[in-house]
Amino acid sequence: MYAYLAFLGVSAMVIATPGPDTAMTIRNTLLGGRAGGISTATGIALGQLIWALATSIGIVALLIASKPVFVAVKYAGAAYLVYLGVLALREALHPSAARAGAGVRHGERRLTPVRAFGQGLVSDLGNPKMAVFFASLLPQFVPAGDAPFSALLLRGCIFALMTFVWLVAYAVVVARVGDFLRRGAAGRILEGLTGAVLVALGLRLAAEQR
Repeated sequence: MYAYLAFLGVSAMVIATPGPDTAMTIRNTLLGGRAGGISTATGIALGQLIWALATSIGIVALLIASKPVFVAVKYAGAAYLVYLGVLALREALHPSAARAGAGVRHGERRLTPVRAFGQGLVSDLGNPKMAVFFASLLPQFVPAGDAPFSALLLRGCIFALMTFVWLVAYAVVVARVGDFLRRGAAGRILEGLTGAVLVALGLRLAAEQR
């Protein structure tokens, strides 16, 4: 029981710390409303489930041991974050041109749930730090005698569920004030800040040494 409580406490602290998942959820909620935010959270949670399964069957250990593959995943994930951040910055700096070119009226949702889901999934799978995190965190909370595969997978599922609940809460809150935030300067400023955060997170991911 103590191991479970310790795992839940550490997981809650990690999940509550703002990072790429939080920034992605906020961005996509602003662009796609509550449905966009929840879809993004679903994609992120699915990505974490995939990482958890990969950790349980040993694939993550192989990924971490293979430096070329690890670096390739890292750079691909970093490039994707920077790309989405640049898109958000473009929208903030030139909203009229971007929306007019897409045939979207001011304040209308510009991101479908399917695209939001895909962005959340790709963003999480493109972050090899999740692999390192799962490989280093989950085994610490597996009691001696438990089956490694099922124990690791169970804790990975719990972590993904906690992440989903936390990000959905973010999406609901942002969506409640979304109509106001999408108006005029307020929406442009927040979208620009979110874009800058995504770019910064992408550059930091690319520069980090494991």
